[in-house]
Amino acid sequence: MLRPRVIPCLLVHNGGLVKTINFAAPKYVGDPLNAVRIFNEKEVDELMVVDIDATVQNREPNYALIANLATECRMPLSYAGGVKTSEQVDRIISLGVEKVAISSAAIKSLDLIAESARRVGNQSIVVVLDVKKTGLLRRYELFTHNGTHATGLEPVAFAKQAEAMGAGEILLNSIDHDGAMKGYDNALIDQLRNAVSLPLTALGGAGTLADIEELIRRHGIIGAAAGSLFVFKGKYRAVLIQYPPRAEKDALCARAMGLQ
Repeated sequence: MLRPRVIPCLLVHNGGLVKTINFAAPKYVGDPLNAVRIFNEKEVDELMVVDIDATVQNREPNYALIANLATECRMPLSYAGGVKTSEQVDRIISLGVEKVAISSAAIKSLDLIAESARRVGNQSIVVVLDVKKTGLLRRYELFTHNGTHATGLEPVAFAKQAEAMGAGEILLNSIDHDGAMKGYDNALIDQLRNAVSLPLTALGGAGTLADIEELIRRHGIIGAAAGSLFVFKGKYRAVLIQYPPRAEKDALCARAMGLQ
């Protein structure tokens, strides 16, 4: 039976684990491999790792790091960062990663989605939509390269194209809400949820478990991803890797789905 997933998202910058606010000002919060070991103990549903340097620096994914992460990880692992070709997708999957997330390269060429899906299966291809509001009318627009390159593309229209090309999942990331810890952009999520039938994961803005519960209540079976919520503690944002105990997390999801 399909169920909501609660997913920590780890950002890697200069080899370390960081957290950003609105895709800027990365704050060092620890070692990625150590974080994976802690999340193993906490039995998380799924883990996402994003190398935020690779695309900006125009380099290939760090395969050595990916292999180390996959070896340590005891939960499904999704990787994003620097992926430009279906051969790279194939190589990353061969290292033990379950899903590969692509963004700027997919926007540049939709054929990458189709070719990658043919090589490794639709279920392993995630298309990332980094979105923020722009202009006087505050319309949603797709961005790439850590939110520095405007594409002029409208997220819903592109999501429909990605679905048609064989994407297996959409990761919807709100740049405006990133690191704010004031809740998800539910208006944006509503638009995507109503437009595509693919599994959808939302990222950006979760500050409490109540935000995750509200997300699931509104959208049903969805991936609830978060960064700050799982690496910071308290109003002063002390660094602490955390995740709700399985019983608490399952109860939260059941309440949100109206099952208890």
